[in-house]
Amino acid sequence: MAQLSDDCFAFGGPMMSVDEAVGLITTRVDAIADIETVAVIDADGRVLARDIAAPLPLPPFTNSAVDGYAVRNADLPESAERAFPLDGRIQAGGLALAPIKAGHTARIFTGAPMPPDAETVFMQEDVRLDEAGRIVLPPGLKPGANVRPAGEDIPQGHVALRAGQRLLPQHIALAAAFGLTRLDVVRRIRVAVFSTGDELASPGEPRAASQLFDSNRFMLMAMLRRLGCEVFDLGILRDERNALADGLKQVAGSHDLILTTGGVSTGEEDHVKAAVESIGSLVLWRMAIKPGRPVAMGIIGGTPLIGLPGNPVASFVTFVHVVRPTVLALAGSLPEPLLPIPVRAAFTYKKKIGRREYVRSSLRRGEDGALEAVKFPREGAGLLSSLVETDGLIELGDDITRVEPGQSVGFLSYADLL
Repeated sequence: MAQLSDDCFAFGGPMMSVDEAVGLITTRVDAIADIETVAVIDADGRVLARDIAAPLPLPPFTNSAVDGYAVRNADLPESAERAFPLDGRIQAGGLALAPIKAGHTARIFTGAPMPPDAETVFMQEDVRLDEAGRIVLPPGLKPGANVRPAGEDIPQGHVALRAGQRLLPQHIALAAAFGLTRLDVVRRIRVAVFSTGDELASPGEPRAASQLFDSNRFMLMAMLRRLGCEVFDLGILRDERNALADGLKQVAGSHDLILTTGGVSTGEEDHVKAAVESIGSLVLWRMAIKPGRPVAMGIIGGTPLIGLPGNPVASFVTFVHVVRPTVLALAGSLPEPLLPIPVRAAFTYKKKIGRREYVRSSLRRGEDGALEAVKFPREGAGLLSSLVETDGLIELGDDITRVEPGQSVGFLSYADLL
């Protein structure tokens, strides 16, 4: 389990910037050391625990990149086309043991091994047959054309995948190309998730007239699973200090992270702060982020706790910028910075200086074909429809105070946030 000292997150300054908050987490969380071995096909989304050096070169043998005709470099036509007698046929998966005779060519197919002494392949579209049935090759082809040398992609012994890499399908393909069947990965981060609030009911349970069905918990669990976490649903803990404290104390020692939504503000009925302080320590962050701001970071028996706002959009945004980097740090993952793509604003917007803001937006093509961002027409951190009916978030930095139509802004697609 991750073990953190009770004061390693202590912060008593003014409202923190997003970068300060993330830096505070990622530089102080110790990565999980536990390793497990899984089948290659089951390693998608997991964090690689050890470097993988190429056990063989890729490709493992020199082969043809096209369907065509193989020749020796010494026989390449220079100033005029030349006819070559055909000397053999080599298919993909076959063997090419005999060298090509001088002045001859061999029929070869994509992926087939090059015969000894042959270094160049003419594409079949560029050749013709003469009356005698010989292969006529044109002049001007560069030596080595249309050939994939052994190790051209990755030489043997090269570190092809590094520890800390969060594996994607293309990494799985590379491991399979090496003939690997199992990979060492960091065990899944164990995250306990709960919501707080007497105003919440779980889907499937009776809902009082003054209650809402709990949506945040399910959103956060889905987001955690997309990050490869093992998620434990603690349900809804009621707004009672002792009950919250008991529930937190029970799960702290067996989980790597505790994540809660709601109850982290400073209202009289927000009891998470008092509950955590009774069994651990809590630093309540006022992050300079909108939507968001009330985000809590606590330590319970060495296990970190993050408390997110109760409004769903604020919970989504702060998850992306606080929980996501925490999970990656716990897993020992290599940095995965979020890089907004430049698009053109198709809206007007005002904001306060010194605060990072995220504007829910959809993309469209302008008349000139350029990508434009259209702002969701309504405000409010409680509008789930604003997440469903948009494509991503426009990121407005601390120093920006106004956006005008036509201005270049940074866009983060929802698909890139998880």
